[in-house]
Amino acid sequence: MLYIAALMTVHNRRDKTLRCVRALYDCPLPDGYALDVYMTDDGSTDGTAEAVKERFPAVKVLQGDGDLYWNRGMINSWQAAAAERSYDFYLWLNDDTYLVPAALETLLSASGTLGGEAIVVGATASSSGDETTYSGRREGRMLAPDGTLQRCDSFNGNIVLVPQRVFERVGMLDPFFRHSLGDLDYGLRAAGQGIGAWLAPKTLGRCDRGPLPVWCSPQTPLTKRFRTLYSPLGCHPGELFRYEKRHYGFLLALKHWFTVHLRAVSPKVWAKLKKDENSHSK
Repeated sequence: MLYIAALMTVHNRRDKTLRCVRALYDCPLPDGYALDVYMTDDGSTDGTAEAVKERFPAVKVLQGDGDLYWNRGMINSWQAAAAERSYDFYLWLNDDTYLVPAALETLLSASGTLGGEAIVVGATASSSGDETTYSGRREGRMLAPDGTLQRCDSFNGNIVLVPQRVFERVGMLDPFFRHSLGDLDYGLRAAGQGIGAWLAPKTLGRCDRGPLPVWCSPQTPLTKRFRTLYSPLGCHPGELFRYEKRHYGFLLALKHWFTVHLRAVSPKVWAKLKKDENSHSK
């Protein structure tokens, strides 16, 4: 028997979380596989944990204090799973992502094709199905599934299958990152060790793209933009600097440290600069 640990972290999205878990359990597993679910409830106050325990008693619900956010919550779930047994696969799954029925079979088939030595990423599409929303990335460009396995150098963490042999070499997500960047960092760290990441041939879930972040919205007052920028849910310049320096060097990290502040100070100027940059590149 081969064992899969699905890893989740959730916070105050009760209905979405229940729908996500239902879709996960509705995915057929190939013969010889078993699935366990580890979910960190990071201080929800809307009854998420209680509802999951009632409807899906097999889910191992772990309690967070509300200060873990996505990245550290995923680490908490991963640590619990790894302490339970040596799983053959670890599946990252966002609770606002709803798997299609063939998702697990597709991920496992792709992993088999790659010899269990690579990360497999699942792309998501919008509810309407007309836009790829989260996926693997190559040279900064988001990839859309094209019916083949596509190499990527980083990825969003919505649907990601990490085989045990990859985990043994790369380890877990970096706890320095609180909410975002940990997924992109993991892919690049793996690539730095010669471990490939590949996008599955077809879209494996539905997940709508999030709204424009508060910290870069012109409608948000300046003081609130800065508070949010430096919050776990923003784009913390210190975390961004470490990520950029680690993977792209000091000069680019320094440049982006300045530009992220520019975007927060003057979103309209930033939008104009990016529009001019895109028009010149055509």
